[in-house]
Amino acid sequence: MKKVLEVKDLHISFHTFAGEVQAIRGVNFDLHKGETLAIVGESGSGKSVTTKAIMRLLPESNSKIKEGEILFEGKDLTKLSDKSMQKVRGKDISMIFQDPMTSLNPTMKIGKQIIEPIVKHQKLSKAAAKKRAIEILDLVGIPNPEERFEQYPHQFSGGMRQRVVIAIALACNPKVLIADEPTTALDVTIQAQILELMKELQKKIDTSIIFITHDLGVVANVADRVAVMYGGKIVEIGTVDEVFYNPQHPYTWGLISSMPTLDTEEEELYAIPGTPPDLLHPPKGDAFAPRNAYAMKIDLEEQPPMFKVSDTHYAATWLLHPDAPKFEPPAAVQRRQREFLEMKEGN
Repeated sequence: MKKVLEVKDLHISFHTFAGEVQAIRGVNFDLHKGETLAIVGESGSGKSVTTKAIMRLLPESNSKIKEGEILFEGKDLTKLSDKSMQKVRGKDISMIFQDPMTSLNPTMKIGKQIIEPIVKHQKLSKAAAKKRAIEILDLVGIPNPEERFEQYPHQFSGGMRQRVVIAIALACNPKVLIADEPTTALDVTIQAQILELMKELQKKIDTSIIFITHDLGVVANVADRVAVMYGGKIVEIGTVDEVFYNPQHPYTWGLISSMPTLDTEEEELYAIPGTPPDLLHPPKGDAFAPRNAYAMKIDLEEQPPMFKVSDTHYAATWLLHPDAPKFEPPAAVQRRQREFLEMKEGN
């Protein structure tokens, strides 16, 4: 498959009064044409920072890309001027943010907000842009699009506002769509509708999607591949089936174990012990070692490389070293694996 985007050895720091926060510490991944890559992890793992770097939306006053490349169609986005990046942002690469209410201008009619990127990037007349905007509103499932075109954000429900945000992001048929937890602010029923909508739209416009979430249940339904992030690094990456049915990193085990199900009793729900690492002072070894019940002496002394599990599956854990002791995933992970398999067979 053709690579649309390549992130290579990305390092990003933030300068604070307390010192340098090493937020991203050597991230690598590819995005292929027409696929959905989910990036999962706890808050502070580096998911949003990575994707905002792709969009060049990090604050210039205190952030710095120290090393690495972000290649889009052969161009390194980190080297583009602001003016050149403006031609990419919104046209070739678009982003859907978490909260639709803060993403929309409350003083502007939604039609005008959709028209803006169309006029800027596609050089259409206002009449042609309006026609295109109404088509997009219809595409994302907004009823009576001609009437809704003239309304303000406060006249829409939360789910409908998120559909408008998606319409703006899709206005110029982007090649890459970044969705930063687009369903977090919505209730469960509307979440399901938005996720289904995104899957349908991807097929219609043939875009590639980076989907950021902390919810592994969402990942199972929308993604082709999954990258698990922890402490500013990708610690495991593979296809959905590989990461769900054959997880290798203890952090992935923890995430899967902590997923609630309809059968979960309140006292049963697992929580990963401890807290994420302080990236003002990154650990010498594996960042997850202090929270890892399977940690060995080497985990505290040296960062593990990415070990190959299959041609598409890699994990950064010393447990995959040939000399490491062999551990079975925890019982909670094995139980979740059986549940995933039953769900898959049920579909």
